[in-house]
Amino acid sequence: MCQAGEDYGGCRAPPGRPHVSGAQKCMKCKEGAPVLVIRVGDAFCKACFREYFVHKFRAMLGKNRVIFPGEKVLLALSGGPSSSAMLRQVQEGLSRETAKRLRFVPGVIYVDEGAVCGQSPEEREDTLTRMQALLQASGFPHHLIHLEEVFELPSSILQHAPHAPSPPGSSYKAAVEGFIHQQRQGAAGTGDTMAPEGQVQERLAVLGMQEGAAASPEGLLPASALTEELRQLFGAVTTLTAKEELLQMLRTHLILHTARVRGYSKVMMGDSCTRVAVKLLTNLSLGRGAFLALDTGFMDDRHGDVAVVRPMREYTAKEVAFYNRLFGVPTVFMPALDTKVLEKPSIHRLVERFLYALQAEFPSTVSTVYRTGEKLSATPADTTAEPQRCLLCLCVLDTGVVEGSTLQALLISEELSRKRPSDPSPTRGGCCAGAGARRCCGSPPASGTKARADFLPLLCYGCRLTIKDMTCLEPLPPYIRSEAERRRRRATMKQEIQEYLLEDEAAEPKS
Repeated sequence: MCQAGEDYGGCRAPPGRPHVSGAQKCMKCKEGAPVLVIRVGDAFCKACFREYFVHKFRAMLGKNRVIFPGEKVLLALSGGPSSSAMLRQVQEGLSRETAKRLRFVPGVIYVDEGAVCGQSPEEREDTLTRMQALLQASGFPHHLIHLEEVFELPSSILQHAPHAPSPPGSSYKAAVEGFIHQQRQGAAGTGDTMAPEGQVQERLAVLGMQEGAAASPEGLLPASALTEELRQLFGAVTTLTAKEELLQMLRTHLILHTARVRGYSKVMMGDSCTRVAVKLLTNLSLGRGAFLALDTGFMDDRHGDVAVVRPMREYTAKEVAFYNRLFGVPTVFMPALDTKVLEKPSIHRLVERFLYALQAEFPSTVSTVYRTGEKLSATPADTTAEPQRCLLCLCVLDTGVVEGSTLQALLISEELSRKRPSDPSPTRGGCCAGAGARRCCGSPPASGTKARADFLPLLCYGCRLTIKDMTCLEPLPPYIRSEAERRRRRATMKQEIQEYLLEDEAAEPKS
């Protein structure tokens, strides 16, 4: 994609790349002068590009039909290009000038991660001030929370909630018609001459203003003690890859908790097509291949009562960047964990740079990876019993492998390595004993090693890799440790009951 005219005085694309000639016209209206080229030969003028961008967003929601009228939807805003463009699409979809308006009640959430991304308190306050202004300007209910709040989450956040009763698949159209009919009856009963859709948006706006006023943040930094606990948690992680995975899990837990407390049944993420392609290859490298359909698909319903949707997954990063620039979408830049680090800091960044380099030479790379991921589907769980789920990501455990598989061989190798520690010195203790770690938590050797051994069976293979890169488990938030203890006690009780039944059955006299 390239841009012509505007501020550049024409396109200066290298030979062989798509470019706009002076005589070329917009491929859609055949009249306007093109300002950018999306693909080879696909030149758009500014008005047609906006129409194309808006249509793709609305078509994604209309094709999947998972958001019903009147449903509360939480928009996860990071301040980046994709999530900011998503917020603009929802704003325009709810405006009076839109022909077919959106019918859900939106809210916006922002998670402050400055404590683990190297920001000073002054920089964090400046970032929070800008984000708060952006949230307030949206006109939606907004929730500004800090990553430190994970230490105050309840353990119920790690428990799979039952799915809300869903109507039959053919009832979406009936629900829309019923919603419109109900609003028309309300308008006729009150003598309001406002159009049905306009009345719906007016009521949604009033509801949003009321909730937004009640949930408006103060913009102050959290307690320094919580910030120090958070830094100790990430300081116990030895690799940047594990830090990024841990950060993503904690962020998801905070968003999920806010959605449940505030009554949101859907969460919108701003993952673009480029981001989805990078995540697909990254998760394959991290051993999360069994969950690709949930991690990269349009809808992720692993949590039960709250579903995650990705309406921006059809847009490439360049489409989003040009839309934001042409139409003045505000964004806020924040440093990430890998800002100002080595060239190959983590698997995430390594895969990202590899994919971007291929995309520069072969423009269909991202779309090919993305379309391949679209063909994946989640494996249906066994309906006869409640499946065991990972303690952190809540996916169905993938460690129950078949005989002779590669994963089974790897698990056996790890078990043998634990039985034969590389450093049997009695001076090294805690959960780091025999692990060759850089530092130790200092707890007794037996209890520390047993705690890690009891913790790992509760995790999927990908989350196990993250926990193994931690020097000790003590800095984990209390809700994770308490839920792990609850699951261990439940498993022990279940085993005791089974043993008692077997003994009772063996003691019965044979007839």
